[in-house]
Amino acid sequence: MKIIFNKIKKRFSLNTAGGFTLFVSIILMGTLLLIAGGIVSLAKRQLLVSASGHESQHAFYAADTGIECALFWDIQSPTGISAFSTSSTSTIFCNRDANNSTNQWTVGGGPTSVINRIDFAPDPYCAIVTVTKVGVTTQIESKGYNTCSVSNTRRVERAVRVTY
Repeated sequence: MKIIFNKIKKRFSLNTAGGFTLFVSIILMGTLLLIAGGIVSLAKRQLLVSASGHESQHAFYAADTGIECALFWDIQSPTGISAFSTSSTSTIFCNRDANNSTNQWTVGGGPTSVINRIDFAPDPYCAIVTVTKVGVTTQIESKGYNTCSVSNTRRVERAVRVTY
């Protein structure tokens, strides 16, 4: 009986020299997990920066389109007279099609005309254009937005100004 008891005691006794391999593997796994978490965090931030650049490009294109529309109606108007003349009003339209039937404004008749919100549906982009005529100088400022939603926290504004 004593022999059986000693065998059981040996089998279930604590080995104080063991566990080093387990300790090293836990430290190694923790380190690898920390490195992987850092890489994921960095990739996520890079993705946000990249998306921001992409949205900035859309805002710039919207502003550029607004400038082109205002220049067309000021310089190459089909009537031959600037739509933004300070003496009379004109009705103009920019990017008007079935998706954007509201892109029509009455401008002119004063020193400052505002083309309020050119929409580019079905895309969410828009532009607001201000045309100011003082004497022989004309200044056109177009502000383009990647989204028309004022409450969007990732809204990007890019402005283009032309003076001639």
